Amino acid sequence: MSDAPNPTAALIVIGNEVLSGRTQDANLRYLATRLGEIGMPLREARVIPDVAEVIVATVNELRARFDHVFTTGGIGPTHDDITSECVAAAFGVPWEPHPEAWAKMAASYQPGDFNAARQRMATMPRGASLIETTVTIAPGFSIGNVHVMAGVPRVMQAQFESLAPRLPRGRPIVARAVHAARLPEGRIAEGLTAIQARFPTLDIGSYPYYREGGGGVAIVAKGTDAEVAERAIAEVTALMTALGALPVAGEPPPA
Repeated sequence: MSDAPNPTAALIVIGNEVLSGRTQDANLRYLATRLGEIGMPLREARVIPDVAEVIVATVNELRARFDHVFTTGGIGPTHDDITSECVAAAFGVPWEPHPEAWAKMAASYQPGDFNAARQRMATMPRGASLIETTVTIAPGFSIGNVHVMAGVPRVMQAQFESLAPRLPRGRPIVARAVHAARLPEGRIAEGLTAIQARFPTLDIGSYPYYREGGGGVAIVAKGTDAEVAERAIAEVTALMTALGALPVAGEPPPA
């Protein structure tokens, strides 16, 4: 495996319904996990409204800062589905019928059913390449380093899996964890800071949890080297033991 830095990713979740609380986003966790598995860590995620100037500005900002940007939401047939045309504006290219998408979608409907609303889903930035799946005839698309996918989790997941083979790979992100009941974060904080300093290539996170009868803390070490992550967690385990706790490997069970 190359020692070159892993490619980085950002996610833009687009939709008023997410910001209002009507829809609970289910895509962030899936994408963060899958991107980690292919060695493209997700470094930033934003939730933004269906407002054209916000979408254009956010796409342009993040595509300049990260190797790849993924968007979810806003590519359906209704008036508030404006992601596609906004991405065209961000790249400064026309928003126009995509010949391949248009032909496939037109052929999939009965005569007269490929109406103006559905035609919007076949209209894309000039130069876009399709992200197709068997789940839906309406595709996502990629342009430059931006990959535009649906907000519906089942469709988005299928689109990502279709796209994944075309994405660059890095060293997969691995995680090692240990947890201990009845150990407050405040007691472990100083020692954990010292461990993080000794393992600068890792992201070491502290996650308190609460259960009936008392809480505890889980420590997770993430990075691209499993052996290094295991050494760090071994030190955390020793620290917990020295503080009188009974550490258990892995994440705590669900509440």
